[in-house]
Amino acid sequence: MILYPAIDIRGGSAVRLRQGDFADETVYDADPLSAARAWVEGGARWLHVVDLDGARDGRPANLEHLRRIAGELGVPVEFGGGLRSRASVDAAIEAGAERVILGTAAFADVDFLDDVVAAYGERVVVSVDVRGGKVASAGWKEQTEMEAAAVIDHLQRRGVRKLVYSNIERDGMLTGPDLDEVRRVAESVRGSFIYSGGIGSLDHLAALASLRQVNLNGVIVGKALYERKFTVGDALTALKPPKAAA
Repeated sequence: MILYPAIDIRGGSAVRLRQGDFADETVYDADPLSAARAWVEGGARWLHVVDLDGARDGRPANLEHLRRIAGELGVPVEFGGGLRSRASVDAAIEAGAERVILGTAAFADVDFLDDVVAAYGERVVVSVDVRGGKVASAGWKEQTEMEAAAVIDHLQRRGVRKLVYSNIERDGMLTGPDLDEVRRVAESVRGSFIYSGGIGSLDHLAALASLRQVNLNGVIVGKALYERKFTVGDALTALKPPKAAA
């Protein structure tokens, strides 16, 4: 499993929200590049960058930070937040994103989704952000009645092979993943997915690894790293699958 340290950008700073609430924000670094460099120097081999201003406003607002991070640190970056047009996706790729993460537009505009998947294939990731079993959209501000499993099935039928699954209620809470939920998602996903939501300890990471779900590609960690609950190196060790008994 791959560790994806999270750099969420709002107002030019690296921040974290609790449960996606823009009114409950903690600023951890005035420069997102500085935060990203710390994770890479600690051993991270991927970065997960989210433009929170873009997610809220519907168009990217922090591409220059993406350009700096991707250009200076030498590790691949997946980038999302406000990518709701082909032009914005192209701009993110041009700025250095190895993968682009779609949200709202992937559900609302099938033609857009088909166009981007045709253009970029497996560089396209769709984020399925769930609250109470139902998908949320528009930067988590709007709640839909779409069941997560049905959305995952729909996306896969449109050719999406990579997903991010986020549990909004656990986001930023450090209370751990819902392992039963992760198993259910793994049963639904035919490609691969990354889990996000509630990671607060090395035990939480080890528990995900112990599930041995081959399509669980990685885990996104934000607040726990910023608050030094563990290091990147410790996290990488915890994510190694447990050795089978002799």
